Amino acid sequence: MKKIIAVVMTAMLVVVPMSSAAAQISKETVQQKAQKLAAKIVSDYGVSGLQYAIMDKGAIVLSDGTGVRDKATHAPITKDTMFGIGSVSKMYVTAAAMMLADANKIDIDQPLVTYIKDFSMADERYKEITPRMLMNHSSGLYGSHYANSMLFDDNDTRNRDELLLRLQSEHLKSKPGEYSVYCNDGFQLLEILVERVSGLSYTDFLDQKINQPLKFISTQTPLSAFDREKLAKTYYPTMEQALPVENANVIGAGGIYSTAEELAVFGDLLIGNRTNILSEKSAAAMQSAEYRKGIWVPEETNSFNYGLGWDAVSLAPFDDYDIKALSKGGDTVMYHATLTTLPEHNISIAVLSSGGNSLYNSVFASNVLLEYLQDKGKIQKILPDRTFEPSVKVNMPAEQLAYSGLYGTVGTTIDVEIKNGEMKLPALVGGIIPPQTYVYTGKGQFKNNDGNVTISFDKQSNGKTYFKLNTYVEIPGIGQTLMVAYEYQKLDANPLQPATKAAWEKRNGKNYYELGEKINSLFYLSPTFLVRNIAVDSENGYASGTKIVDEHRAVNAVEIPVMNGRDAFDLNFHTVNNKEYLTIDGQSYLSEDAVNPIYGGKTSISTIEKSGHAVWFKIDAKSATKAMSVDAPASGGFAVYDENGMLVYSSIVNKAKSVVLPEGGMIVLGGEAGDVFQISMKTRPLL
Repeated sequence: MKKIIAVVMTAMLVVVPMSSAAAQISKETVQQKAQKLAAKIVSDYGVSGLQYAIMDKGAIVLSDGTGVRDKATHAPITKDTMFGIGSVSKMYVTAAAMMLADANKIDIDQPLVTYIKDFSMADERYKEITPRMLMNHSSGLYGSHYANSMLFDDNDTRNRDELLLRLQSEHLKSKPGEYSVYCNDGFQLLEILVERVSGLSYTDFLDQKINQPLKFISTQTPLSAFDREKLAKTYYPTMEQALPVENANVIGAGGIYSTAEELAVFGDLLIGNRTNILSEKSAAAMQSAEYRKGIWVPEETNSFNYGLGWDAVSLAPFDDYDIKALSKGGDTVMYHATLTTLPEHNISIAVLSSGGNSLYNSVFASNVLLEYLQDKGKIQKILPDRTFEPSVKVNMPAEQLAYSGLYGTVGTTIDVEIKNGEMKLPALVGGIIPPQTYVYTGKGQFKNNDGNVTISFDKQSNGKTYFKLNTYVEIPGIGQTLMVAYEYQKLDANPLQPATKAAWEKRNGKNYYELGEKINSLFYLSPTFLVRNIAVDSENGYASGTKIVDEHRAVNAVEIPVMNGRDAFDLNFHTVNNKEYLTIDGQSYLSEDAVNPIYGGKTSISTIEKSGHAVWFKIDAKSATKAMSVDAPASGGFAVYDENGMLVYSSIVNKAKSVVLPEGGMIVLGGEAGDVFQISMKTRPLL
């Protein structure tokens, strides 16, 4: 799921027998490389445990792990330890759909409504969406419905069950098939398609059609019955104890658990070597260059170039060696995964971790695979990492000045000013690239001082101008990765009427607090999705990357392929009893103006109203530094944040009975309608 998030998840009954040839390969260099990189990831990148396996021509030839499954007992990672695999789960639902196509039960180029007859949207173009478009991310759907999907110890299917209903009132952001941009909802729809056509629940389909033929016992979903103690435990950076079990209940998009060995075996299926399950024709179709069918960045060499399900069907740096590599990464909130396969060589590697990021796993996978290929004599040498010379500024043609102006991406807008051959830009790629100045170096390119980040501008066939980023990102101690993407889209000014302008200026900088998320949601750990800050550019007519339409509504403004146009949203405001509410993707948020301070006296009561909405409180000077304890019903809980929005206490996670309240922070109570919370405050004695 975008990153959003830090995502997503025992013993194999059948351990594929290792051939004598495989057993005799010189693995020591590969093992040393893998162990070194794994140790670095665990020591430096917030990972508690990492597991990896390589499959070569039907045999597991390397399987190992680093770190611990459980910090409390120091239990090590073993080959039987299970992890969430996040969006690598998309390969399973894609394979399931292709299996139905093999059986002539679906045609992936027929309209989706052929198979899901109650699928509809408030945009007639939805009738053009096909299963292929779901698999190659070109459906035009806004992106992701995350609400109540990532839950502790809870396999509630509400998110999936409500998807079709939510989509009925929504529009598309582009014509289906026009371009591909990462979309989780498409794979949720594929899950529904598989169920409707097969007559089985998706979990049962996986069990009967994939697990049983492959003799898997560790590839499971949140709805499966299995021993949760086999899962690697997860940890929040500021807490010592392990978190409860994470359930990613968007199963088709990111909800599967597995092991590295079983995932590597599944990789063998995906490249056409298990034809009793998936045909060679379907495996080959999944590897097709789907990204070329629509608007895309011109470069072929990249870390993203979509196939069917696959993030990349021509993964850098393997194309430097004339080797076709396929890759899929995945992140839940706490689990991270990568599957990379080399179909021409029948080699697959799976890398799973608790904590960290799938980007680390992906770079690990590429480096270990290259070491393995060299060890096997399939490549002569490993090419060195790219190096860069400091940029040299040259005279800039006047036509480059036309690229100055307003640019937007999902969630934000920026003003790009090109002056004297230079432009200052904010942080890029989610902060990986810091704010800095870029200078014109010729050939339509601007570069940073170090020369490793290149910015240029493309006018695409849809008439839109894109701000393009090309960079090699260095992950110290792990390696390098290439990123080529459109970061922003050039926007036209959107002049506002005085009343509309005034209404939006009142919202500028305000926070809006989510009301419908279950209190056992992992999003309460770091509430990026629960607290929406509205940044208004009233002069140009935009708010948090959306185009303002009237006093109460703003709509998605960008159509950016690859990744940065993902998870788009509209903003809709309304007022009830003098309280302003914001609606995004059908979820309600309450304005900070309507949030009251918590009562600072000795005792108070708070009740969840019949709407079931969470209750938010501010922590003012009267309650700050007091020790708060809450007697909550079994269905309820609460969380406390400091003034910077960092979690300091969660009743779902913490064992302590009380928490000292930080001034300027926030409290949220959640539960079922009618739940009553008894709140006690104690003044702490002066030291």
